[in-house]
Amino acid sequence: MINAILIIALLGIVMGMLLGIASKYLSVEGNPLAAEIEEILPGSQCGQCGYPGCGPAAAAVAGSEAPVTLCPPGGKALAEALADKLGVSVDLASVEEKAPMVAFIHESLCVGCTKCFKRCPTDAILGGPKHIHAVFADACTGCEKCFDVCPTECIEMRTVQPTLQTWYWPEPARAA
Repeated sequence: MINAILIIALLGIVMGMLLGIASKYLSVEGNPLAAEIEEILPGSQCGQCGYPGCGPAAAAVAGSEAPVTLCPPGGKALAEALADKLGVSVDLASVEEKAPMVAFIHESLCVGCTKCFKRCPTDAILGGPKHIHAVFADACTGCEKCFDVCPTECIEMRTVQPTLQTWYWPEPARAA
């Protein structure tokens, strides 16, 4: 019995060392620019840009396959930051600046079809088949994917209301 335990432990140690050595010598270097761009992106993995997440979107921007204006939730500020990072000029006329949105489900209209539940990239919708659904506002990115597929039109996109934690002093108006 003790021999079996010692053999398994020794095998585990040897295999762990081999995996450590293999990861050092067989590692694949990633694009450091793509990693820096991914740090700048919101990280919500919403897919509004047409890519399955912020990682592939960052790789596309770093490889000049996508414009710096690809992220709708980021708005003009993100497009400017990406343009500065890449050293390119950007036309911000086509970038729409939207207020942060969050989905809201009218429970009286919800039939529990789960179409919204399946489309949500951040699992912000709680519910099950033939049950009323609800939205976790903290997890919702406002991507509107649930809004587009709802057959009963019970989902409404609302602007995020400021709370004590998110409110800030507005800039004072400049005197003319």
